[in-house]
Amino acid sequence: MVSIQHHGAVQGVTGSCHQMTLSSGEAVLVDCGLFQGAESANRELGEKQIDFPLDTIKALVVTHCHIDHVGRIPFLLAAGFNGPIYATEATAHLLPLVIEDAIKVGVSRDKNLIKKVLQRLQQLLKPIPYDEWFAVEGLPKTRGRFRVAGHIMGSAYVEFDAQGQRVLFSGDLGAPHSPLLPAPKSPYKADIVVIESTYGDKLHEGRKNRRKLLKSVIERCLKNQGTVLIPAFSIGRTQELLYEIEEIIHRASCSSNKSPWETIDVIVDSPLAAKFTQHYRDLRGLWDAEARKKLAANRHPLSFEQLITIESHQDHMKLVQHLKSTGRPSIVIAASGMCAGGRMQNYLKALLPDSRTEVLFVGYQAKGTPGRDIQKYGPQGGYVFLDNERIDIRAGIFTISGYSAHADQANLVNFVKRIYRKPVEIRVVHGDEEAKEALVKKLQAVVPDANVWIPHE
Repeated sequence: MVSIQHHGAVQGVTGSCHQMTLSSGEAVLVDCGLFQGAESANRELGEKQIDFPLDTIKALVVTHCHIDHVGRIPFLLAAGFNGPIYATEATAHLLPLVIEDAIKVGVSRDKNLIKKVLQRLQQLLKPIPYDEWFAVEGLPKTRGRFRVAGHIMGSAYVEFDAQGQRVLFSGDLGAPHSPLLPAPKSPYKADIVVIESTYGDKLHEGRKNRRKLLKSVIERCLKNQGTVLIPAFSIGRTQELLYEIEEIIHRASCSSNKSPWETIDVIVDSPLAAKFTQHYRDLRGLWDAEARKKLAANRHPLSFEQLITIESHQDHMKLVQHLKSTGRPSIVIAASGMCAGGRMQNYLKALLPDSRTEVLFVGYQAKGTPGRDIQKYGPQGGYVFLDNERIDIRAGIFTISGYSAHADQANLVNFVKRIYRKPVEIRVVHGDEEAKEALVKKLQAVVPDANVWIPHE
């Protein structure tokens, strides 16, 4: 029988890291993510990033390359991990960019150090196609398989055959009908399921409705002669938003009436996001049928006329001041997605006090992050601290949960419901307590014979 330990994503939604150990003692890690927000602050009280022994861990399996799933990999390598790192082909393609950025932001800008880490990463990376079983090196008679998760490009849930059991780790599951990516399909069977619960207590708006909301928020800003600020992760959310905005612009251009959408600037102010967007274009073979149909019609959903990318920090600061002084109607997409750093903070400092500004949240905001504070206190005309500076909030604050790359409660329940041979154990992780508890109740009704529970570290 296998045993499972959790080294993250059990007190909240960040730091995903799970260990599956065989009865003979050998183990595999699934993800090794960074803690963020309040979870990061709690762990800074003297705790190491890798606070578990590595002597039995033979391999690492990566579900996708968001920082809360891969951000501790440099620390894992520094601690002496020397095993294979398995990932889908697309994730293996994108992962070095994420790790390079993570080191620059959180560890060091030393070029030699970064080069050494990336070289070691490349030596250990094992790209694996979707739906193909692979032997997990160092674990006797254990094999794994990546299946499409529909969360971001290259994302997967992973199945293991180990000691007569089928064990499934969901990683982050995507919502059906998300732009660009095909939806996840449930496996035939699973004995043990470790499932995320980010939106385990919520239902997203439908795609048609969320596009309508996106359009209305931006049109309100156009009317007010202000800027729409959209904090977004560089990989996944940025590309989905560009895809949806291109669709709105296309429909407006087909209208007989002249539309302000035809002249609005759509600004991606993130060198990393621009790189990822290029990689998304390069990996268009993984796009869904709808997106490929647009390409066939000579449309370019991730590279359209009004799209502007900002590279240098100098150009970024000039643009912040230009928008502050002129109020030119623009859409700015920038990281970080939770407003905890990056270029978005400079926009927020300059434009949150301006009532012409709209801030649109399209992704989960973890406890302890500025994004959560703006989301919570902004509608009340409150304030937020950014870099220890108090910033009054007069901007409009909006949230569209439908643009989350995460499955909602109904999607998560359906994923388990559609497993033909149902699990006997379901572990609910990667969510706030309310979300986990709500999902547990729903899953207990769907799989009454299973042990559905919430683990802790």
